[in-house]
Amino acid sequence: MAEIHFGTDGWRAIIGEDFTNDNLVRVIDAAARVFKEDAVAAGRPADAPGTLIVGHDCRQDAHAYAQLAAEVAAAQSFRVLLTQDYCPTPTLCWSVAQDADAVGGIMLTSSHNPAEYLGVKLRMNDGGAAGKEFTDRVEAAVADAPADARGAFETVDLMTPYLATLKERVDVEAIRNANLRVVVDPLYGAGRIYLAQLLRDLGVEVCEINNAEDPTFDGLHPEPIPPWVDRCIAKVPELGYDAGFINDGDADRIGAVDERGNFVNPHRIITLLVSHLAEDKGQHGRVVSTITASAMLARQCKRLGLELTSTPVGFKWIYAEMEKGDVMLGGEESGGIGIPSHVMERDGLLMALLLCETMAQRGMSLGQLVDDMFQKVGKLEFERQGLKITDEQMANFRAEIVPNYAPAEICGKQVVDVDRRDGVKFYLEGDAWVMMRPSGTEPLVRIYAEAETVDEVHDLLKAAESVVVS
Repeated sequence: MAEIHFGTDGWRAIIGEDFTNDNLVRVIDAAARVFKEDAVAAGRPADAPGTLIVGHDCRQDAHAYAQLAAEVAAAQSFRVLLTQDYCPTPTLCWSVAQDADAVGGIMLTSSHNPAEYLGVKLRMNDGGAAGKEFTDRVEAAVADAPADARGAFETVDLMTPYLATLKERVDVEAIRNANLRVVVDPLYGAGRIYLAQLLRDLGVEVCEINNAEDPTFDGLHPEPIPPWVDRCIAKVPELGYDAGFINDGDADRIGAVDERGNFVNPHRIITLLVSHLAEDKGQHGRVVSTITASAMLARQCKRLGLELTSTPVGFKWIYAEMEKGDVMLGGEESGGIGIPSHVMERDGLLMALLLCETMAQRGMSLGQLVDDMFQKVGKLEFERQGLKITDEQMANFRAEIVPNYAPAEICGKQVVDVDRRDGVKFYLEGDAWVMMRPSGTEPLVRIYAEAETVDEVHDLLKAAESVVVS
């Protein structure tokens, strides 16, 4: 039996190694018992503690695993609803939030991890990610051996009502009249078919790539960043289309490509959408971002008079801020962007629709929108890398570098501030910054850098790598 630990967003493991039927049963049984404890404490009867909704992505045997999860959860007297087919994580989250009897959700997915992984994400009754206190309790409740009890579940269509509500979030007439043409790249993940058809229903001409039923993902990692987006980067200018949208494995993240074949990273998408919501749609409230957010977002919020709140990495921290209220948008550099008035979670499909709406309402291509944004807030370059290091190097990184490393300058740039809430981030003169942190989802250290030029970014990344591997 594997030792179970929840990372930044859920438990993940390699299928056939630690992700097995027995270990899945142990995790789901523990989660269901914790959900039930809270339901009973809130006054629900133990023999009818409420509804749990179970979803799954497109990974190998994901539906069979989800059926097993549904049976195990139902053994704790829950009414369990299982998606009839694969679905994006935001679909599950929205469905939970819309069901007054639902106490939570269970999503079988491994998000952006490689194809050989599968995992479990837990969601609360408002659709938001389970916090550390909840997942710590689940970890503590995991039994040494799998439970035998099973129960009955119901199969439901989660997609139809969810897709219908997405259309209500945007200006359908403006999008129809814009005659947009876009490439959609689901990276073989849970957004496949759904986003493309949704856009076609709105009058958008769509070419969808990487949309076959292929649990190997054709060797791609389902993460909407280079190099996994290279096919989309090539396809958009080849067809002469207006933009390309890329989702990750469970479609809660987004990346984009402009008409010139330039990758539009999540930093730029978030900064652009903040302007769209505030200036085009008249919305207001706080903007919440993780510590890895671009300085361009801070400039945009200052320009628009919006308060910006920073959190550690992981959307669960953004969700905690959403729970406090007065949040217009929350986003993270990995491409997860959420609007709490829709659901307290990221939604890569909705973000694609909002980018179409922005292009339609402003009468500009995606590249023109980005250029206009640069004129208003300045242009910064960003890159992120993952470093696989030895256990000894990781121990040294956690024990020595994160708490103690304190240079006066890096690559000739003066350090003006330091943030050690999540790894260590050095703010440098000129709005440049470099950061190092252990991943919460994979056994590696992530390094990040932002500066005015690509060369400066690469220099900062090299400097960070030399520190990590020392």
